[in-house]
Formats: sequence, C-alpha cells, structure tokens
Amino acid sequence: MKKALRLLLREPMLTVSAAAAAVSLFITPPSTQLLRDIDWRTLGTLLMMLCVLEGFKQENVLFPLVRLSLRTGTMAGLSLFYIFGVFFSSMFVTNDVSLMIFVPLTIFTFRGGNKERYILPVITLENIAAVRGSLLTPFGSPQNLFLYSRYGISAGRFMLHMLPLCAGSAVLLVIFVLVLYRRGLHERIELDRSQTGGSTGRKSPLYLGLFVLVIITIVSRTELWWAAVIIVVGVIAAADRRLLLKVDGVLLLTFLFFFVFSSSVAANERIAGFLGSAVAGREYWWAIGLSQVISNVPASIVLYPFSQSNAGLIYGADTAGLCSLIGSLASVINYRLYVREYPEGGRSFIKVFTLISWAFFIIVVIPGYLLSSWEM
Repeated sequence: MKKALRLLLREPMLTVSAAAAAVSLFITPPSTQLLRDIDWRTLGTLLMMLCVLEGFKQENVLFPLVRLSLRTGTMAGLSLFYIFGVFFSSMFVTNDVSLMIFVPLTIFTFRGGNKERYILPVITLENIAAVRGSLLTPFGSPQNLFLYSRYGISAGRFMLHMLPLCAGSAVLLVIFVLVLYRRGLHERIELDRSQTGGSTGRKSPLYLGLFVLVIITIVSRTELWWAAVIIVVGVIAAADRRLLLKVDGVLLLTFLFFFVFSSSVAANERIAGFLGSAVAGREYWWAIGLSQVISNVPASIVLYPFSQSNAGLIYGADTAGLCSLIGSLASVINYRLYVREYPEGGRSFIKVFTLISWAFFIIVVIPGYLLSSWEM
C-alpha cells in the first residue's frame, strides 16, 4: 500500500486517471459490458510500441536517424526536422506512435548537444505537430478512424475537408519555430559524434521486424490485433525477458484508467439523455470541452450518437488536443516520455505545454469553428 501511495504521489497523471476511474464506478456500476467497452485495441497497440521502442533504445536502432538530423546544423533546422518528422509520420502511423519515435530522439540529441533548454518547447511543438498533422488522414488518429468509419464518406472527401486546417497548422508551426529561435536563428548544435557513431546491436533486425508488424497492424486495422500483441510480447520475452521490465507500465495504467472512466460515463443513461438534447448544433464546442474531461477519443465515441454535424464533431475532436494534457491521450504519452528522462520535470512540462499549446489553440479555434459549417 505504501509503495502504491508513493507511486501515485510521484505520478500526477496516473493519480488523476485513477481517481477518475474510481469515481466513474459510482456513476455506472462495474459490469462485463464495461470491460468490453474498454478500448483494448489501443492498449494492446500501445503495449507493442512501448516494447519495440524500448528495444530500439537498447540496440541503438534510431542512431542513423539522429546522424541524418544533425546534417541540418542549426537548432532551428534540427527542430524543424523533428517537428515535421512528427507532422508527416503522424498522418500514417497515428499521432501517438509518431511521438514515441521522435520525442526520445529529440531529448537524446538536445541533451547530447547541451541544448536542454530547448527540449520542452520543441517537444511541445512536436505534440502540436502530431495533433494537427494526424488530422489530415482518416487513420491519423483513433478519433478520426472511428468517425470516418461511421460517416461513410470517401477518404478523398475527408482529406479535402481537413486540408485547410492541416496546411494552416504547418505554416503556424514554422512561425512558432522562428519565434522560438528569434534571437539566434543560426545557432548551431554540436554533438559528440561518438555518441551516435556506434554500430547498432545484433538484435536490431528483430526489433525492426516487430516494428513493421506493429505498423501493419495499425494501418490495416485488422481484427487480429490481439495476435500481433501476443507475437510481439512473446518474441521479446524469448529474446530478452529483462526488456519487458523496462516498459512504461505507468503509461499503460494511465490509459486503462481513462478508458474505464470514459466507458462508465458513456454507459450512464442519464448522462446519455442529457447529451441527446444538448449536443446537436454545438458539436464543435462540446467535442473540445468534453475532451478535456475524458480525452478526444472517448469524447468522440460518447458524442457521436447525439451529433447532427459530422464536420463539427471531427473538427472539434481534432482541435481539443491543444487545450490540455487530457485533451488528447497522445499528449499524455508525450508527458510520460519526458518525465521518464526528467522525473522532477512534470510541473515544468505542464507549464510550457499549456503556454505554447494555448497560444496555438487561440489562433486556430475560430477558423476551425467557421470551417466546421462546411459539412462533409
């Protein structure tokens, strides 16, 4: 019990999610239906990615990408390389996966080059890039995938409607980077090449193969995702059992608790009745607001049955991730990646994240609302 209490005090996001899950069980009593409503696919995918990326870290698999990024020379160029790496990759491998690839690289590179003061603003901009880049494609984020599958529109029409938001966000990201380095636009970074010059480990092909399997599982949306989880965990257990002990269990628990909360809220008849009369015509603002309580994926699932505007709901869910950590579970992943490297840096992360994300949100929220009247 004492260990559990110390863990909750040390991990504020875990504490919030655990408290929310506990309260929600009084809203809707536990049942087998509640267990079925939990998004086990997302949890399984997250587990696979955490395992594979831990293997990448151990075997130095991503060092070639670090060496490539250093060719940019300047801090502004390096930051744009990583930020737009997230922006474009999130369109195809989802926003949370893109962050799990690029945020550790950013921390490693900036720390090795004695540029740690830029880590927080840059990984916050990477978070924004993940949220705004992933909105372009139907499979860039879980909420897009869910809503796209329900509305029955073509992929081309979906992307046409999301293109103005995506393109505008790309321009804004460049402007934010220029503002960040306004006093030293040509500031250079020097990283000891010996830190990235070593060869990758002998198990690198194994982890690369598992990574391909995970990406195929995500993109194909196969119902056999559970088999992929068994394969990934089983292979890693056979190859290096100790690596499984390094996987971020706190992040998995945080996601699980949030899913318990959202499933309980969605199953409550009184709450569902209230939403039925309150949401229609206000989908954009409801998606943004409710996402700050249960995150944008569960909010999309809860609001969908009561929505009359498909564009309003999609635009609102994709904008919600700019308001708070809870607004998008991808942001929770970003937070965890940072505090694993800087255990005392949680408050600093939230402060910088809130300041930069809200500056971006204030700029895009009204254009997003105006565009939401353009029905798909």
